[in-house]
Amino acid sequence: MTEVRTMLSLAEDYLTERRALGFDLRIPGDQITAFARFVDEAAHTGPLTTRITLDWVQGQAKHAAPFSWARRLDVLRPFARYLTRLDPATEFPQTAIFGRSHRRLAPHIYSEQEICDLLAAARRLAPYGGLRPATYETIFGLIAATGLRLSEALHLQCGNVDLGQGVLTVRNTKFRKSRHVPMHATAVAALDRYMAVRARHGATNQDSFLFLSSSGGPLPTRTIHWVFQKLRAELAWTARGAYAQARIHDLRHTFICRRVQLWHEHGADIDNAMAALSTYVGDAKVSDTYWYQTGIPDLMAVTGKRFELFAAAVGGDHHA
Repeated sequence: MTEVRTMLSLAEDYLTERRALGFDLRIPGDQITAFARFVDEAAHTGPLTTRITLDWVQGQAKHAAPFSWARRLDVLRPFARYLTRLDPATEFPQTAIFGRSHRRLAPHIYSEQEICDLLAAARRLAPYGGLRPATYETIFGLIAATGLRLSEALHLQCGNVDLGQGVLTVRNTKFRKSRHVPMHATAVAALDRYMAVRARHGATNQDSFLFLSSSGGPLPTRTIHWVFQKLRAELAWTARGAYAQARIHDLRHTFICRRVQLWHEHGADIDNAMAALSTYVGDAKVSDTYWYQTGIPDLMAVTGKRFELFAAAVGGDHHA
């Protein structure tokens, strides 16, 4: 008698195989596991069907935009190919029925005043003068000043900070690379002040986490998002991007866009500058860094002005 496999056991085998090949699959793995449990709990037997797939894709996020459903399908598609190898009768939506899954949503680009207000609000957190306000002021300021990803900032260790040289060493980033991040003198001074507070609340060994929670352990991602939401509500910002609220990640967008805007204003060689910026922020390729700029009104205005000057010059040469 042929053994009837549960979808969860099939998902576990698939994820084990992919991870053995070097794929991380943290978030996709959670979603594939959740889908497999949904299928088993629905008492579905036999090959995977389009109907059960769409029930999960849409049913678990009824009020989501269609591109969110499309992204869920994209996550499941490699797993469905794996299932097809085991059972050719496997069904899966083959067309982009919900449209494209990767769409450019305009971020919230912070004004200088908003960043100053955010850091001031973090400074006012309780207990006054303690580790907590110093930690949040410094981590938000560091992301704004260097364009670090939040995960990169949270994984920094004391040994990654060279205040004398004014350089951070970011190890094992999103693309399993390491890089050196030179800092502006103001960022170095802010980190120096933080380290003085940090030294009173825990060891500063080379492998100790730079940013600590109030309990003295590493700062959880969930906690920093919760604090940011609290500060955001206090500041009553109006989101200017396509997202419902300003996000921590928008500080990275802001850093990149403001830097490019300054280069445009000063007539820099943008192609060479972008290659350097891409390395600085740890993107896999330059096109990823260009992606941050799409649809930013201030930057588009500067670019448009430069194109007008270029077109006028070309027109003048033509008539001459």
